[in-house]
Amino acid sequence: MRLLTLFLSLLSFSLSAQTVCSLESRERLDAVLTDLSQKDLSGKSIQEMTLEIGQSFLGTPYVEKTLELPGEEKLVINLTGLDCTTYLETVVTLARIAMLGDLSFKGFEQELERIRYQDGVRKDYSSRLHYFSDWIYQNQEKGIIRDITKEIGGTIYPNQPTFMSENPQFYTQLSNSDFLKSIKTDEAEIAKRTYHFIPKAEIESLEKNIQSGDLIAITTSMKNLDIVHVGFAIEKEGRIHLMHAGTGNMQVEISAKPLSEYLKGSKSQSGIMVCRLLENKMPIPYSS
Repeated sequence: MRLLTLFLSLLSFSLSAQTVCSLESRERLDAVLTDLSQKDLSGKSIQEMTLEIGQSFLGTPYVEKTLELPGEEKLVINLTGLDCTTYLETVVTLARIAMLGDLSFKGFEQELERIRYQDGVRKDYSSRLHYFSDWIYQNQEKGIIRDITKEIGGTIYPNQPTFMSENPQFYTQLSNSDFLKSIKTDEAEIAKRTYHFIPKAEIESLEKNIQSGDLIAITTSMKNLDIVHVGFAIEKEGRIHLMHAGTGNMQVEISAKPLSEYLKGSKSQSGIMVCRLLENKMPIPYSS
């Protein structure tokens, strides 16, 4: 029996030569997919699905750097330990495949790759969308989200991140000079774009324009970084709060304080970008 369990664990971990998913994560993903497939989702918006799915992960432990595996870049699927970005990507992926009507492991795998990587294709470490402002830009180009920050009252956000290229010692994979060169190229491209943000002093007056299920990216006063935290907007008692994988209680949770008050507790958090998922119900061709 023990050998069978070990075999199943190894099988799950090696579902694809390029995908890493533990047996425990696979079991949880299968349970979520089964639950969604048994529900009538026809009348639900993608925002509503995002909220429902996002709340199903409340209490999940916060675990950082789950994507940082040695060797060749793998598509990591981990539902048992989430950081703020992998939590957001997991929920968005599930909401999208529910909308697209492909609640299968393969559908999840393909959609996660599409969201996580440049041009939707996993090539190597440098093809991952490491800066979240780049994640926003590229997933808007893919037709997955719309950056609504400017239209709801945002102002220009000076965005010239260089943290990764200036600190390669923090990233094992950047010992590869080709990867480091690619990251510098990405940083230069980000710097050419125009981004907007809502300063934290203005969030309370503008939060009426934010909907539950919107993606929230928290900007920073640090000159060489773009985004320091991400999550979802969720309305509680008429105020917008943040549903996120946080380090405060080391789990997925809903902030006790409204979003505007949450940001006031940190000097390095300068404001927010806001994105809205698009109601795309047409099947999307995936990369092979």
